[in-house]
Amino acid sequence: MSLTRPSGFRAVGLAAGIKTTGAHDLAVIVNDGPRDTAAAVFTANRVQAAPVLWSRQAVADGRARAVVLNSGGANACTGPEGFADTHRTAEHLAAELEASAQDVLVCSTGLIGERLPMEPLLTGITTAIGQLAAGAEADASSARAIMTTDTVPKTAEATTASGITVGGIAKGAGMLAPQLATMLVVLTTDADIDAATADAALRAATRTTFDRVDSDACMSTNDTVILLASGASGIAPELEELTEAVRAVSADLARQLVADAEGASHDVHVIVRSATTEEAALAVAREIARSNLVKAAIFGNDPNWGRIVAAAGCVPEHVAPFDVADLSVTVNGVEVCRAGGAHRDRSEVDMTPRETLIEVDLGAGDATGDIWTNDLTHDYVEENSAYSS
Repeated sequence: MSLTRPSGFRAVGLAAGIKTTGAHDLAVIVNDGPRDTAAAVFTANRVQAAPVLWSRQAVADGRARAVVLNSGGANACTGPEGFADTHRTAEHLAAELEASAQDVLVCSTGLIGERLPMEPLLTGITTAIGQLAAGAEADASSARAIMTTDTVPKTAEATTASGITVGGIAKGAGMLAPQLATMLVVLTTDADIDAATADAALRAATRTTFDRVDSDACMSTNDTVILLASGASGIAPELEELTEAVRAVSADLARQLVADAEGASHDVHVIVRSATTEEAALAVAREIARSNLVKAAIFGNDPNWGRIVAAAGCVPEHVAPFDVADLSVTVNGVEVCRAGGAHRDRSEVDMTPRETLIEVDLGAGDATGDIWTNDLTHDYVEENSAYSS
């Protein structure tokens, strides 16, 4: 279970006919309360899909009763008509729930630039209302319904010492870059919290999880991460406890996103240590994670530390000051570069495991930052040269 493991939630995923394949393409998640607390974070892309524009406004009051999500169409770059479609979607679900449209959040994922088929979508919402349930099948069907190029559904959950539970689902397998990813994420909790607490916990959690995923340096128009709180447990946890639970579920889902990145054969963890600040460490880690030369080398099982050092050197000195003479690089436990030059032979590095660990020591301070990415493969190119869903 995931979404409905926390008490107070029902969910369902089904095939509404948005996708021509007949696959699941619509999910509805309802918060039965007693609270209707909500918080969300969205893409920083200047081009934002209609559902992002709608949901950003709707969640501003810290409340939401339900979320409706579709795959098979992003409803991005569709103009006023696309926004009207989003509004109509929210109104339709709200009417079914006898709620306000402003308490319905909307998420879409798929191809940019095309209007959604509204009649199948609205009919699907009506059907979904009659199938809402709690349990493993409801959670699994919801996770399947938001998949695009994902190969597996992504779910996670955690329970704290005080007894609150956090669950969640996610989708995303490409365009995974900072400011979230080409992903939709819904997190649920039965904690008894207000909107300010939910917002603080969500932002703190995403900062070190979803914001640290950088698959291909491409940022989506539809990124959305939502946290719903039902208050059904009656437990009001400390902010630190809530944040850690939300972070744990977010970290689990973020790792699943990387593991399912389009065509990837390696999951790559880049850790930069001894930087002057965390921001400096993250800037260097992102530069390495975004280097096509580094990613291609990893695909070829080549621990080419020269490409790693070159990428680190692309970061401006005012952003990440360091002396090349203090730089070292370790790949899968083997220090292949020390003091800015060759050290142990790269042939000692075992590159066969799925997970590759790149550790860079800048020798400039005591701050650390890390990024998860993946290698660049033939399959990624093929997948994204003919994307249509």
